[in-house]
Amino acid sequence: MTDIDISQYKITEEPYYEAQGNEIKLYEAAYDARMPVMVKGPTGCGKSRFIEHMAYKLGKPLITVACNEDMTASDLVGRYLLDANGTRWLDGPLTTAARIGAICYLDEIVEARQDTTVVIHPLTDHRRTLPLDKKGELIAAHPDFQLVISYNPGYQSMMKDLKQSTKQRFTGLDFGYPDTKVEAAIVAKEASIDEETSAKLVKVAHAARHLKGHGLDEGISTRLLVYAATLMNKGIEAKEACHMALVTPITDDKDIRDTLMHSIDSIFA
Repeated sequence: MTDIDISQYKITEEPYYEAQGNEIKLYEAAYDARMPVMVKGPTGCGKSRFIEHMAYKLGKPLITVACNEDMTASDLVGRYLLDANGTRWLDGPLTTAARIGAICYLDEIVEARQDTTVVIHPLTDHRRTLPLDKKGELIAAHPDFQLVISYNPGYQSMMKDLKQSTKQRFTGLDFGYPDTKVEAAIVAKEASIDEETSAKLVKVAHAARHLKGHGLDEGISTRLLVYAATLMNKGIEAKEACHMALVTPITDDKDIRDTLMHSIDSIFA
């Protein structure tokens, strides 16, 4: 048993999510079998929102870790700390999730070092265990525990990719940007803006996404569309809101900026 307050990891309000296909049914089946899940897709397309939505729908606690290149295995599993009474062990988020039966979501897993990610291996096969070598403890994962990872395949490289020995421990869901109608509905709902305006913002996004690989590393995300719509809802003129939320964040190239602003001028004329 654990004295951890599980309620702090519960999502109490349903996160808004519009399904793109049968990903909800697929995820529910994977969770029912406690299979680890890999979620792949571009920045800001709704991967994290989907996991939050599913944690709420299943009524399970969710522990999210934003991975980065400085993250060590100890950051995930835990470490000994010094305090006034000597040393004490502090569980990391992965260990906490395994103990309480939470969904542990490792966001942008490829940002972590490969020698760090190998610590998840025993939790993703028949063993479902987590060795705490420094503590001399072997944790058997709670029956409700599930591991979920995500990353953006568009930013993969030889230096930043998962090993096959890691990839082949997971089931996978591919995410993309929603189709036009769904994305417009998402923007309208999230930013409380009219559907005509949200549809125009989606047109801007499509124009930018066509430039991916031709001057842009990544297109305009659904998240940024919500930002632009929110600014407009706050009284900011459409073209200014688009420049601030959709153009400035994604490129410093003058020609690409001019191209995007030309599209914005045309769409919001």
